[in-house]
Amino acid sequence: MDKILEAGRVAPTAKNLQEQHIYVVQSENGLAAIDKVTPCRYGAPVVLVVAYNKNNVFTYPGEKRDSGIEDASIVATHMLLAAYNEGVDSCWINFFNPDELAQALNLPEDEEVLMLLDLGIAVEGTKALPNHNSRKELTETVTYM
Repeated sequence: MDKILEAGRVAPTAKNLQEQHIYVVQSENGLAAIDKVTPCRYGAPVVLVVAYNKNNVFTYPGEKRDSGIEDASIVATHMLLAAYNEGVDSCWINFFNPDELAQALNLPEDEEVLMLLDLGIAVEGTKALPNHNSRKELTETVTYM
């Protein structure tokens, strides 16, 4: 767990604001609260709730977007990849209402929940979706200019 969390801690963020906050949910009550807002925990013994302080973000030129979602996504991705390196299965979960989850876990009002990261060992015989390893050709996703 420490290596997974450390990977998130050292992830880059805009202007090094480090606005992320990771909640390690492993208590019976915490996991039950998560189960009430999503069917996607899949029995994982640990769920990381990735949130960010929406009052501590960098607003990009043009004032149309800020670094909150982007930075929290980078942090979450680092942790997901670290979990893989440690032999821990994970699943990026967005199938939930973030406001309901924040209320259920009594999170601070200035934090926005981005996603959940289930951590555990998949039950033997569990399979990914059929298209899990399907990738478009590079020519379909890259344009040289």
